[in-house]
Amino acid sequence: MSDLYHVSSSPHVRSKDTTSRIMLYVIIALLPTSLFGIYNFGIKALILILVTIASCVASEWIFNKIVHKKDTVTDLSAVVTGLLLALNLPVNLPWWEAVIGGVFAIIVVKCLFGGLGQNFMNPALGARCFLLIAFAADMTKFGVTKGGVEVYSSVTPLAAMRNGEVVNTMDMLIGRTAGTIGETSAIAILIGAIFLILMGVIDLRIPASYIITFALFMVLFSGHGLDANYITAQLCGGGLMLGAFFMATDYVTSPITPRGQIVFGICCGILTGLFRTFGANAEGVSFAIILSNLLVPMIEKFTIPRAFGQVKEAKAKEGGK
Repeated sequence: MSDLYHVSSSPHVRSKDTTSRIMLYVIIALLPTSLFGIYNFGIKALILILVTIASCVASEWIFNKIVHKKDTVTDLSAVVTGLLLALNLPVNLPWWEAVIGGVFAIIVVKCLFGGLGQNFMNPALGARCFLLIAFAADMTKFGVTKGGVEVYSSVTPLAAMRNGEVVNTMDMLIGRTAGTIGETSAIAILIGAIFLILMGVIDLRIPASYIITFALFMVLFSGHGLDANYITAQLCGGGLMLGAFFMATDYVTSPITPRGQIVFGICCGILTGLFRTFGANAEGVSFAIILSNLLVPMIEKFTIPRAFGQVKEAKAKEGGK
């Protein structure tokens, strides 16, 4: 009889997905964006991607060796961090600055707080914001030349719109614009996002609430009203799609409650709209997401589902009084 009623410790239901498998799915989903970035910006983009990934992987391996922790490189999380960071960098960034960014992402944002699952903000975005502060000139240099001819100017579409210029939204959808390596092609990003949704890695709560909130904010406060061309350009530019589907949905730094995920997406959308409309920066996605990451504990506290019977118990106590 004791064999029939064996009770083990929780969890009693386990998913077949492992960390390494989920990270592999994310890497596959980022391939369209990465390959287009290499095609669009040339061999320099490939070199920067490889250097950034290598710096992240090496940083994690060396840190684990120094502190005598189990090797975690095989879970592929450092590879994902390096790839996401590289896709958020301009192709002209010096390679050694990318290395510094990779070290900061892994050592400072991730490992010093306990490793994967303990970091309080997205490591790739934390490193990007650090590089924006430390190397502002290089991080905002987007001009691309091929064969001595300027292919893309140093002005991004969002910066051009802020200056009152008209931008080509079709170019932004395809990716024929200035920007970071992975933010230019909205179509490539959406292909990867669809793959993640079909694989069950992410759902639409955070991306949908983020994008819808941001669009409504821009309609109400940007001064352009229901200008479809303007709203489309805002959605396709500044890394918003990349941030909404690949970084705001990070398991570690986003809420686990369904209602909390929607609230989190709304916070990201409002902050991005605030930064773009009233701030000095034309993009604002990175700062919006990491600031929302800091709100996650409070969001989860107020959106956690009530335990079964908790409401009735409270009413019973009130009735007894």
